Amino acid sequence: MTYDRERIQALLDEGVRDNVYPGAVWAVGDATGVLAQGSTGVLAPDEPDVPMRTDTVFDAASLTKILAVWSSIGALWEDGTLDLDQPLGAFWSEVAGHPLAAVTAQQLLTHTAGVPLRAQLKNLYGTKPEDIRRGVLREQLHRAPGEAVEYTDRAALILGYLAEHLSGQPLDQLATTRTWHPLGMASTRFGPLPADLAARCAPTELDQDTDTHLKGVAHDFSARLLGGVCGIAGVFTVVDDLAAFLRYMLAPATSSWRAGFGSKWATCSLTKQTGDLQPARGLFWHPAPGTTAEEEVWVHYGFTGTGMWISPIDGRWAVLLTNKLYYSRDREPLNGVRNAFRKLAFT
Repeated sequence: MTYDRERIQALLDEGVRDNVYPGAVWAVGDATGVLAQGSTGVLAPDEPDVPMRTDTVFDAASLTKILAVWSSIGALWEDGTLDLDQPLGAFWSEVAGHPLAAVTAQQLLTHTAGVPLRAQLKNLYGTKPEDIRRGVLREQLHRAPGEAVEYTDRAALILGYLAEHLSGQPLDQLATTRTWHPLGMASTRFGPLPADLAARCAPTELDQDTDTHLKGVAHDFSARLLGGVCGIAGVFTVVDDLAAFLRYMLAPATSSWRAGFGSKWATCSLTKQTGDLQPARGLFWHPAPGTTAEEEVWVHYGFTGTGMWISPIDGRWAVLLTNKLYYSRDREPLNGVRNAFRKLAFT
């Protein structure tokens, strides 16, 4: 298997010149590990002497949903602790008697649960974590479960709470002990980051309160409101840690470096689970835009400019980490780069 390293590098260099992002780090590989990787640009325009490097730390944003929530739910499912098709109210007293009781973990993972579309926590429930949790778990449904596929951050927040309930551990501890530590993902953790990691972190958007770009602190307001740890966002990571994670997803079940979730969970998740409903979804993963069922490339993006792809058919994966949020919340310029990168990585 070969990759056109020069074309990938040229594509990402152009993104720097066009101010799509200050810098980027990328890698492609398979179950054996990293086959090619590189970096381009700088941490930030006001730090022109600090280049992006393969050990640059990124605010993973919604990749948190995969790295912490999806992996932890998978570990609990593999253990037999969680039945994905059982209504939550049947085993979770905290939601019994409330609308969420009729929803299943499967529906939350496929975004078919009918829960409200956005989690504007502060405006709805105040600023106390206990009030937010109570409000989220007792909220009315947006529509009947199983009726439509509608992406919502709230699904990951609820599943994070569920994982904590079933394991008896905070989400950050659960993800660390069941996934990150076994896979050697030493630089992956929830923020705020300690000074040594924050120093090599790519800054994201401008904080209006301090008039400085966030660096080592989650861009997502909900994550900051909940102390940095929640199912929506808040994880920071590096490209080599994501490579270890994706490599493991492609590893055979007999692999000696098994983490909490296994190949059975990965196979189930990277399979269409939404029947005739559109858009198609697996379990927290979705088909990459522009790919066919025969290609079967699955993707998950983060709002800060992160993304990872995996193809069980080809046995390949790819990672692209940028801090595009430094410049803008407009997704379109980066979407073009992402789509071109995916084509180069999987052809």
